[in-house]
Amino acid sequence: MNLRVIKKDIEYFIGEFIDDCTLFVVLNPNQDADAIAAIIDESVDLYNALKDKVNHPEEPKKAFYNNIRKELFEGIDALCEKLSAAISK
Repeated sequence: MNLRVIKKDIEYFIGEFIDDCTLFVVLNPNQDADAIAAIIDESVDLYNALKDKVNHPEEPKKAFYNNIRKELFEGIDALCEKLSAAISK
């Protein structure tokens, strides 16, 4: 696992989540778009935070990158739960 792969993973997973949110808003115009927009803003904040951390690595790098990957997936899971809660309203 290297820096390039981690950066691509961050972009891919958060980008796919944002695409899912946008698709939901487009297909369901009668739902609360403001709640989904707030979730998208949180995902952008997660993206920015993770990119900043990746660009300033700490030692030991392998453990640091594993923690970044773990934080990415935990953040995506939390955002998916918020999206599910917003959709079910």
